[in-house]
Amino acid sequence: MNYILIALAAFAAGVVNALAGGGTLISFPALTLLGIPPVAANVTNTVALCPGYLGATLAQRHLLADQKQRLWWYIPAAALGGLAGALLLLLTGERLFTAIIPWLILLAALLLAVGEPVKKWLAHFQDGQSVSRREALVSFPVALASIYGGYFGAGLSVIILAVLGISLRDSLTKLNALKQVLAFAANIAAAVVFLFSGKVVWLAAAIMAVSALLGGALGGKLAGKLNPLVLRWVVVIIGLVVAAYYFLK
Repeated sequence: MNYILIALAAFAAGVVNALAGGGTLISFPALTLLGIPPVAANVTNTVALCPGYLGATLAQRHLLADQKQRLWWYIPAAALGGLAGALLLLLTGERLFTAIIPWLILLAALLLAVGEPVKKWLAHFQDGQSVSRREALVSFPVALASIYGGYFGAGLSVIILAVLGISLRDSLTKLNALKQVLAFAANIAAAVVFLFSGKVVWLAAAIMAVSALLGGALGGKLAGKLNPLVLRWVVVIIGLVVAAYYFLK
């Protein structure tokens, strides 16, 4: 019964990530509700959902053809940030991480809530941008954002897109594709650290990975048929409820 629950949670996370983002706000609490310690739950969740990030990256790879120079700068920055965040999580300890869980979930829910306004603001910001920035310098804020991604991850896409949108002069469509690659780099780097941490609940991770892939495939087919904005707000409300539960707990 427990594995059916996490399979359903991972499937839902895959659908949500494909359509609106924020699937971690569903899958991570499901793991902790089964009694898995918070750090192990976070580690397992990161490892299990990596295939979903790969799928999103491959789906938009055609938009990266003329961004190779950026990739050379930003992928290492994102990977190093993800590694640092993962190591920070493992060094944090169970008690401290448990104490800040509600704040992390609340932050993730708020980031998800402001995702669309941020995109609209970035579009307006770029319309009035007249000076091209030195792109290499963007590696630093990308690395900082990826540290958060390696540590917890939910809401990382919003942070990276904001960094890219403010710093680079390009269409949001292309920057969104770049964001997918960088989020994948940060998460896969963190997952590599977690593979050797001894904290991955492997059976749960395997079940979740398959379920998340299936959910992502379904989400891709449902794209255009479901309103992603409505789904996003459903996930935001779930995140706020979960955060309130952890605060009370």
